[in-house]
Parts: sequence; structure tokens; C-alpha cells
Amino acid sequence: MYSIYAGSDLVGHTALENGDAPMGVAFGVFLPSDGYARIREVCQRNHSDQSMLQLSVATEAGDAIPAIGVSVLDYTAMVDEPEIQVNLIGVEAALYEALFPMHVRAYRQRFA
Repeated sequence: MYSIYAGSDLVGHTALENGDAPMGVAFGVFLPSDGYARIREVCQRNHSDQSMLQLSVATEAGDAIPAIGVSVLDYTAMVDEPEIQVNLIGVEAALYEALFPMHVRAYRQRFA
């Protein structure tokens, strides 16, 4: 499970269970923690630029994952049940393969 931070505040977790290996993208269901209340409104209203939130993703060991960007897309107001996704975009290829070997395998199997 990966931890999601807004600045130094823990706002939630995700398994980053989906991915696009060639693009260095991982995404998954976002499980909010208590800290999410502070950023919820921005995540519901602004899906294009969340840079002001200083979002980051950390491994279970607590290491930040360098990436081009992180976003939390909260669609809960548009549907009847919670629907929140986190996106990790632009992870360098070697690190991506080390962190998300299942996404890389799935991509390669499409061409086997």
C-alpha cells in the first residue's frame, strides 16, 4: 500500500493497482484518511491542476516516488457512492519497473 501526502500531511492510501507502463503511469482507488478533509474540495472541483496541494506518493518504506505529477480525482459528488482515484504520472522507467513489475508484465504479455 502506498501513502499519499499533501505537503507533509497524510491524506490517504492506494494500492496503485492499475498502470500504463510505457507512460510511467500508475493509478488506483484512493482510500482517504482523516487528513483528506483538508483537500477534499480542491480534489472534487479541480481535476486539471492540483500543484498547489503538493501531492506526493510514498512507498511502504516511506520513500517518496519521484514523478512528474500526482493527482487525486474525487468524483463522489457526481455519483451515488465514493469514487476517488489517485494518479501517479511520469515515473522514470527503471524505477517504474522496480515498483510496478506487475504492470510491466501485463504490458509485455499483450505483445507475446
